[in-house]
Parts: sequence; structure tokens; C-alpha cells
Amino acid sequence: MTSKNSNYYFTQRFSTVKGMIIAMSKFNDYPHVFQPIQIGNMLVKNRIQWSPIVSNHAEVESGLCTPELIEFIAAQARTGVGIVTIGATPIDFDRGRDFFSCLSVTRDTDTPYLKRIANEVHRYGAKISVELTHAGRMVNAAEAALKGKPALAPSVIPGVDDGRNIKSISREEMDQVIQNMVAAVKRCIHAGFDMVMVHMGHGNLFSSFLTPAFNLRKDEYGGSLENRMRFPLEVLKAVREVAEGKINVEMRIAGKEYIPNSSTLEERIIFLKEAQKYVDLVNISAGTLFDRIGFAYNMPGYYIPPKFNVEVAAEIKKHLDIPVSVVGGISTIEDAEEILASGAADIVLMAKALIADEELVKKAYRGKAQDIRPCLRCMFCLRNAMFDAPLGSCAVNPRSYREKYRILPKAENKKKVMVIGGGPAGMEAAQTLVKRGHEVVLYEKENQLGGRLYEASALYLKEGFRRYIKWVIRQTENCGAKIILGTTVTPELIAQENPDAVIVAIGAETLLPPIKGIDLPHVITVSEADRKLKPIGEKVVICGGGLSGSECAIELGREGKNVTLVDALPEEETCKEMFPLMRPMVSEKLREFKVNLLYETKVTEIADKGVIVTDKQGQSRLLEADTVIVAFGLRQNKELIEQLCSVVPETYVVGDAYQIGLIGTAVNNAFDMALEV
Repeated sequence: MTSKNSNYYFTQRFSTVKGMIIAMSKFNDYPHVFQPIQIGNMLVKNRIQWSPIVSNHAEVESGLCTPELIEFIAAQARTGVGIVTIGATPIDFDRGRDFFSCLSVTRDTDTPYLKRIANEVHRYGAKISVELTHAGRMVNAAEAALKGKPALAPSVIPGVDDGRNIKSISREEMDQVIQNMVAAVKRCIHAGFDMVMVHMGHGNLFSSFLTPAFNLRKDEYGGSLENRMRFPLEVLKAVREVAEGKINVEMRIAGKEYIPNSSTLEERIIFLKEAQKYVDLVNISAGTLFDRIGFAYNMPGYYIPPKFNVEVAAEIKKHLDIPVSVVGGISTIEDAEEILASGAADIVLMAKALIADEELVKKAYRGKAQDIRPCLRCMFCLRNAMFDAPLGSCAVNPRSYREKYRILPKAENKKKVMVIGGGPAGMEAAQTLVKRGHEVVLYEKENQLGGRLYEASALYLKEGFRRYIKWVIRQTENCGAKIILGTTVTPELIAQENPDAVIVAIGAETLLPPIKGIDLPHVITVSEADRKLKPIGEKVVICGGGLSGSECAIELGREGKNVTLVDALPEEETCKEMFPLMRPMVSEKLREFKVNLLYETKVTEIADKGVIVTDKQGQSRLLEADTVIVAFGLRQNKELIEQLCSVVPETYVVGDAYQIGLIGTAVNNAFDMALEV
């Protein structure tokens, strides 16, 4: 086995290319990102690892590898990352799955497919790893029950596992789990994989042994830290014995689980100091899938601060003698460089940012970082995975997961196309049409491009949105389309321009229901509030608790204003357009900034001194306010849309003008329609 002193090994084996590496770093602004690293017996070409994500591309019932999964993993390798990791791969396909469409590594007949995956990744000079896991209590309990086998956990937790088919794992079952893990590792070795990631985080079977909240055992596997460590260490020791000199071993663990009665950071460091005897790389993740807040930190959207996990990883790294990698809210190549340069970690894991721009690594290396498409951290890409469907499109990159559009098809006939509206849909349509070879003129009634992106990016946490505005406007201005600002398009103007095709991307308007007093001077729209177009008093009532109203309340609460949020729906029924794992964080932020929440309460009238509301008991009262903000949603201007569609036979309606939704919905719809022209 290679010495774990990676610096020594690197110097001895690769001294001949030392000069090349130094020279290479001068060609880009990210020398630490593009510095090779020795992990065990493998040299990794750079410090970016594709974080394991659940693609749901394998065959549902059998876990059989599909052509779609092979292409998905190959696409990851094409990005230029150093390591590609297959996510959520169970070592027990019946009792160990936390998602349905997981790749199987449980049968010898799986090995030929694993070889194909490894070969595809190696074609692009990347290393291939696989996240080996056992879901424990998080396995679909109904599925396990149908097979007559309960889910396995260290302990059955009263009040948590009630009514679920779960049992406390026996010694014999522990031995079987270890055997399953060893067998899976052997198959990966035979398939030519470079590394296996033993998953001991996120509330799965192995991590549950470490966590006091999930481990109530009274035997030698529960109680003290020494006892709670025992089974996870047995697993790692068995993996090392079979892996020695043949495959490298990575271990994933949550540095912080964000749940009550978790193990402390000090305890995890003690465990890791023992575990490092058996592993070549430690990955520091966060959160747990078994808790709504913990889950949010495991799959962090924009409500979780960027790089939130780096400080924990840096503290852990101080105590270990092997390389450490970190994941969690890392969305830019600048963030990656900063983390690596500081010494907080040796490798950075990314996924969503690489989905937003599959050329991120290559652009950074070529000195074109300004052209990297920013990730919004909106979780649009993962929306389908929660429902056991293949990953969906990215909010800002409609070509993600759609390999047939890696190279856009050229138009059969060049057309003059008129795009009406310069919001996200209109800009995406214009760019796509130009790339296909059309002559494009884009009209925007305002004096700037962007549309509702400005109000969508108002929340202080939405840095990715603000980067995206600058990026998409710059890309649109430079794409080759003619852009005309400050012009309202009429049917007469369309007739005058006489285009071959028209794209209607005028967006939607603020919905103003017929509530008495809604036209009073102290009443403003949520768009006006977000964009700071009108002054806002110290005492504010926001009418409408959907996403726009809630985020406006969070922002104003953060500024120290006295904010009351009113909505007719129950709290659990609001913000349904959001990714499910982000919705709990909305509530957390509203309470953090002391927003007064009145759900199941109707706005009946707006008065000079505030808002008159009626609760579900029929009781009415006045909420005093200096400023009233209306956030009742959006409406389509159907009359105008019909007028604009009446001139040219080939007319397409896209974005919110077609269907009111999220930015990602508008962008993807506009892209699809632009392919039809």
C-alpha cells in the first residue's frame, strides 16, 4: 500500500512533471484548483470532485444500469472534474435503498455494467468512485415490509419509528451487512473503479450508530462513544482489508447533523482519528435525511449560506493525517479556489454548479471564468428526484441532462424572428434562436433587460440570482441579436417589422384583487418593495404569504422593520412552488427575523391606518401599518397576448405569458419553443 504521506509520494513519483505543474498554474487564475493531488495510489488531475447525487436513471425494480445512466456519468466526466462519484448506491438492494432508482452493485452480473461506467469515465482522464450506502431506517419501510423484512436500525426510537416496520439490528445482521459491503467493494475492484466512498453520514445505518439520538442500545454497540464507534469501525476495517493496494477508500461523514442530541464535533474528530487508519480520503458533508432541517442542510438551497460547511471541515482537517474533502453550498470556482488556498480542505465537491454550467472547469482553466453560467442554488434541478423520477432540467441551463442538445441543431431555414420581452424567457429564446442561425430582434418595454429577475433576486441570500442577472444580460447583449429597449410592442409594430416568426415573452402582471383601499397611497406592490422603488415605513403589513411575499418579509425583517405577514392559507399550504426541502427554511427565516405570522387570515379591507383582516373564527381586527405591500401573485394579460398573437401565423408564447411559474420553468419553456422555430 502506498504511504498515506501524499506529499512524499507525489514528490517521488512525479518530480519529473513538477515544472509542468508549476507552469500550468500560471495559465489560469485558480492554481490550487488545478494542482494535481495524490490520493492513496491514484493521482487526481485537479481538486474538483463531482459530488454524489441521485440521478434516478437506473432501472427501478432491479437497479440495472441503463444507457441513460452511463451517459449521465460520462457527461459528468466530460466536465473536466478530477473525480466522478456515483451517488446513493446501496449494498443491500432490498433493505438498504433510500431512493428507488439506484444502481445495483449487489450481483456479480452487475460487474460488466460497472466496467462500462469505469471505462467511460477513464476516457476523459477522470477517476471513478461510488458512494456505497445502507439506508437503515430511511429505507422505504413499506417496500421492506412487502418483502417480509423490516428496515434495520441501531435502535427503534419511541415516538419516531412508531407504526413503521423497523427492528434493532442483530449481531448476525451486522455481519451480513459487512459481508454485503465487502462483496460490493470486490465488484468495484473487478470493474476497474479507482475508489469507493463508504457512506457514514446523513442518518443512514452506519451514521445512526454514531448519533446518540438514533442509538439507544445497551450492548457493546451503544452508550459510550467507544461503543457507538465499534460497528462503523468494523465496517471500515473490513473494507480496508479487501481494498488494500487494489482500490482507494473514501469515507463520507456529516461534520454537523443539525439535529438535537447529535454527536458532538469533538466526538466525530475522535472517531475520524481512528477511522483514518482505514481510509485514504475523508469527505465532510452535513445534515441528515431523517429530519426536515437536517435534510435542508444535506441538500442546501439558497436559504443556507454558501460554504457553510467549510469551517467544520477545516477544524476536522487539523486533526487528521489524510486528505479531507468538503461539500456544501460551494457554487463558484472562486469559492473552490479560496477554500483550497486557505488549507481548509484538499478537494472540493460540487454538483449543482456543474449542472448549471457543464463547462465550469474548462472555462476556469482557459481564463474565461466570466462566462461561467451562475448556479442559483434554487434546487430546480433536483425537483424530480424527490419523486423518484430522473433528474430534471436546470433552471438556467435547459440543455442539462439533455445530451442530444449538447450541440444545438441548426435551423433548416433562416428566419427573421421578433422576440417580445427581455425577461429570462425572452433572453433565453433570443440566445437560442441566434445560435440556431436565425436573425433576431428583441424588444423590451423597459430601459433595461432582466424583467422580474430583479425582484426575484432581492432577498439577501440570493447572491446566485444577482450573478445570474449580470451574466444573462451580458450573454444576451453579446449573442448577436439586435436589442431595442424602451419600446412597447403593438400589433401595428409587428406588422411593420413583418417578421417570419414571433416569440411572445411579455411575462405576467401583478395581481391586484378588488379589495377596498388597494389603491391608497401607502399601498405598494411586492415588486416595488423588492426593487426599492418606493419608500417603506417601519411598520409593514404584507398581504400574501406565497414565495414573493414571504421573501419580502424576510428581507424587511432582516432590516429591522416590524413586519406582519398575512395569508388566507394554512402555513403548510404556502410556498408550494418551492423545492420541498427548502420550504421549512422559509419558516425558519421568517421566525429568525421575528416576522409576525397570521395564516388562515383573510385581508378584507385596506384602511388609511393599516389592514383589516378576518381570522378563521370570523373575528376582524385592524393591523396598523405605515406601508402595506400586496403580494397576491401574478396574472397573465390575456387580452394583450391575444393581440400580439394575431398578426403573424408562426407565433409562440413562452415564459409566464404561457404559464406562470418559476424562473426555471420560463427558461426551459423558452428554450424548447426556440427549437421549434
